[in-house]
Amino acid sequence: MDIMSWLGALPGASAQGIIWGLMAIGVFVTYRILDIADLTVDGSMVTGAAVCAVLVTSGVNVWLSLLVALLAGMLTGLLTGVFHTVLGIPAILSGILTQLMLWSVNLKIMGRANIALPSRQYDLILNNKQVWLTIAILIGFSIVLIAVLYWFFGTELGASLRATGNNLNMSRAQGINTNFTKVLGLVISNGIVALSGALLAQYQGFSDINQGRGAIVIGLAAVIIGEAILSHVSSGFVYRLLAVIGGGIIYFMVYQTVIFIGLDADLLKMLSALVVAVFLGAPYIKKTYFKKKKKGGVHHA
Repeated sequence: MDIMSWLGALPGASAQGIIWGLMAIGVFVTYRILDIADLTVDGSMVTGAAVCAVLVTSGVNVWLSLLVALLAGMLTGLLTGVFHTVLGIPAILSGILTQLMLWSVNLKIMGRANIALPSRQYDLILNNKQVWLTIAILIGFSIVLIAVLYWFFGTELGASLRATGNNLNMSRAQGINTNFTKVLGLVISNGIVALSGALLAQYQGFSDINQGRGAIVIGLAAVIIGEAILSHVSSGFVYRLLAVIGGGIIYFMVYQTVIFIGLDADLLKMLSALVVAVFLGAPYIKKTYFKKKKKGGVHHA
């Protein structure tokens, strides 16, 4: 492995890691706070990229394009929420249904499978030719997003959303409209995911119908890696969000390393899924097997 080439690729991996880390914050909202496994993100990320690419190539201001992409992502979360709360469809199936629908919707938005978004032709916020400037801008996005979420989840409405994820029945007993808070969480989550998709389209220079494939795995990997490696330092909400972004950076640094040492990059998502499975299963394994062994040892003595 060429060490200098590997080191030279790390800034680009870090930029992608921050973008996907922002997406993982959206996953964090549903998975960790709301306790819902939302598979909408594979489609809503592409929705954000598609909307941004279409608007920018049509001459719309890039900041306005980001805002519209954010709103479009919120609508995808609203659809999943309606499926779940109004029609009574389980959350995971609701996400799958929305994801399938978004495949057709995203194709209609773009009019084709992909749209080129070259930085030399359009005035974009992110540019993969200026990686360090891009990283600085993404850090700014991260700070603003974390600050907004910290403020929101400290409000009464945000506390209601957190309570819904912690104990659904108790929240209902306290008079919280849990259907509303579920929908709100899905709306916020997919809005963030779509925003990250719009940023990714600008950084990569294109929007593609397959851009979000496996996004849920990468998002969960970033959450799990961040919690496992970084979050032991502090349990504060802000630090947990920072850990998620750190998990995204670590994931893409590992990805870059896999490429440079010559391993098959096509296997990385499979490895990511296995890592997520191991970390998710670790508490159960510890509780089911190791405690039994400990009790058995005490009884034997």
